[in-house]
Amino acid sequence: MQNHSLKADVYLIIVTLLAAISWMFSKEAMNEMPPLLFIGSRFLLAGIFLALFSKRSLIGLNPKQWIASAQVGTLFGMSMCLWIFGLFHAKNLGEGAFITSIASILVAPISYFIFKAKVQKSNWVALPVAFIGLGLLGLENGFHPEPSQLFFLSAAILLSLTFILNGRAAARMSATALTAVSLSFVGLMGIIISAFTERWPEIATVSMWQWLLLSALIGTAARFLLQTYAQGLTTPSHAAVIMILEPIWTALIAAYWFSERMSELQLIGCSLIFAALIINRWSNVLSWLKSRGN
Repeated sequence: MQNHSLKADVYLIIVTLLAAISWMFSKEAMNEMPPLLFIGSRFLLAGIFLALFSKRSLIGLNPKQWIASAQVGTLFGMSMCLWIFGLFHAKNLGEGAFITSIASILVAPISYFIFKAKVQKSNWVALPVAFIGLGLLGLENGFHPEPSQLFFLSAAILLSLTFILNGRAAARMSATALTAVSLSFVGLMGIIISAFTERWPEIATVSMWQWLLLSALIGTAARFLLQTYAQGLTTPSHAAVIMILEPIWTALIAAYWFSERMSELQLIGCSLIFAALIINRWSNVLSWLKSRGN
């Protein structure tokens, strides 16, 4: 059991690295493709790829499960459209990753208001800490938030709703089948909206295909497959602790990849958001530390 837990931790760290590096792939891809066409193509390819690994589960889905998957996919698609516009306008990817990570903090209070779910005290404490950090990021431009910050925050709110619906749906069906369907819905939504609003490139270059395939197969499909497998080796609480590393990896990789640097105000704001992520998962963090001490 201890070996399984250690293996899960290693795999989940790899998952967070794949999630972080996919931000760079996506940013590079948008030098060649319009945002919605990219996000649609990326997720449709990933959804089809994942479907190959879950044929039996997909065939076995009943109408209610298909509807639940479509609902998750539609909400996820809306959040990803906002996220990709945030990424398109972003001057600092690390900052964007921390803002987007607020989604996990919003899950508990939104679940409380919609489904009357139980909320731990740490969840309520984390909320103001996160928004103080967010406020400091907005102060960077003198009370004038950048468009990317607003897009990322809007995406985070919708992502939190997606997490809630996804969790409820996953309890009643195969996780890989649910992911394949929802990713495909994101892809179809992005491509359809793009067809009416964006001008598509006339020629598909080698670099365009390179960044698109890296984003779809490694940053999305491989990441979700590995995440699903790793989560099966450990408890959800342990997985949640490891997953909060994504914004840190994103900021570090962006600093290397694009030579990004944060101002003091940005560093303080992002640090507060990360502190809020830890507070939000405090009971999970304690549980994870105790398990590592045994």
